[in-house]
Amino acid sequence: MRIPDSYSEVDDTGEADLAFRVNVSTGAPILVGILLEHKSGRDPIIFDQISKYIHSVMKIQDKSRIFSGIPTMAIIFYNGRDNWNPLKILEKAYPEYFRGKVLPFQCTFVNMADIPDNDCLACEDIATGMGIIALKHAFNKNKLLELLPQFCKLLNKMPQHEASCLLEKTSIYLMEYLGKDFLKELNMAFVSIGQKYGFVSIGDHFRQQMAEQLDKERQQFEKKLADEHNKLNKAEEEKINTARKMVSDQKLTIEEASAYFKLSKEEIMGK
Repeated sequence: MRIPDSYSEVDDTGEADLAFRVNVSTGAPILVGILLEHKSGRDPIIFDQISKYIHSVMKIQDKSRIFSGIPTMAIIFYNGRDNWNPLKILEKAYPEYFRGKVLPFQCTFVNMADIPDNDCLACEDIATGMGIIALKHAFNKNKLLELLPQFCKLLNKMPQHEASCLLEKTSIYLMEYLGKDFLKELNMAFVSIGQKYGFVSIGDHFRQQMAEQLDKERQQFEKKLADEHNKLNKAEEEKINTARKMVSDQKLTIEEASAYFKLSKEEIMGK
């Protein structure tokens, strides 16, 4: 089940942070929490941040419980440039007996650099393998240009909408690290390999999106233009009808009506 969406420090919902209902060996159902945290650089307050999050979210609102907290495992995924392991730094000052017990929650640290590229390319879950490659080499465009296009053949086995969504998410993520120019290079790499398998390139995908957006904007503009045109025609028609009525009721001469309403005599007379 999802954790409450009402809690967030970045005004976003926590799709990755879940509470699972499991059965222990006694058969009694219990809840356990899984919290995923991604860091692309060193963060000296990471454990305070996670602890605050767990104590604010991983709770069961039940007055009959002696403790409202849920046993939670926090998993930290790190893809920064520097070698960093906050768990080792934290436990360094403690004797062996306290290792794994310093924090008030279970925690494990995953350095993406330790995951072999071949394992990612061979991963049965294409999105997971591609995602790890993107995370692992987010600061190394040459590696990304070498490895990401190798997923072309695999992407072709996925439903088109899933593959397009994966490409879009990967591109948006990498653009934050490497910029738009990198996407052009990545597109060229995808074209050279992707077209071999008949798969749409990232560039083609974005061009299609751009074309759809432009078409949508064009339709909106044309509708707005047509609405304005109809309003003007209606206003002009009402002005002519008013001028005709005033002339018909002999409140104005046709010359006076023509000058006042800025209409020709022919328009007022309907000729």
